[in-house]
Amino acid sequence: MVVSGLAEGIDTAAHTSALEAGGETIAVIGTPLDKYYPAGNKDLQVRLAQEQLVVSQSPIGTPTTRKSFPIRNRTMALLSDATVIVEAGEKSGTLHQGWEALRLGRTLFLMESVANDPTLSWPREMIKYGALVLTRDNLSEELADLPSMVSRKAEAVLDLI
Repeated sequence: MVVSGLAEGIDTAAHTSALEAGGETIAVIGTPLDKYYPAGNKDLQVRLAQEQLVVSQSPIGTPTTRKSFPIRNRTMALLSDATVIVEAGEKSGTLHQGWEALRLGRTLFLMESVANDPTLSWPREMIKYGALVLTRDNLSEELADLPSMVSRKAEAVLDLI
């Protein structure tokens, strides 16, 4: 099961790859269910709402603010057994989810490319608090502690991304 936001880029790739691999996916959005952000993902959001699951903590009619997206990231951490950070800059909202996963005692994986990026300081800090570096070489080993269905689907999705 892939749990991801519905932003362009990695989120879109995670959802579409999960569907292509025959997996299941949950989109957690930072807007009410009747809003589409980004607008370019409207068709994907509609498809996921019909075939999978779309979750929002914002009631219909609630205005979307900057706080809506950190709340969304916390929700994703709460719904997930593990979080994988594929890319994130120094001030990325994705870091909210990473820290929340660590706070909850959930597994946090950082892709090797992110963990070894010399321009980023946050990966070293998260590793100090228990984040694991995920590489192609240790993928199977690191995912072995997760439920087997989660491991197989995660491997399939990572192969497609």
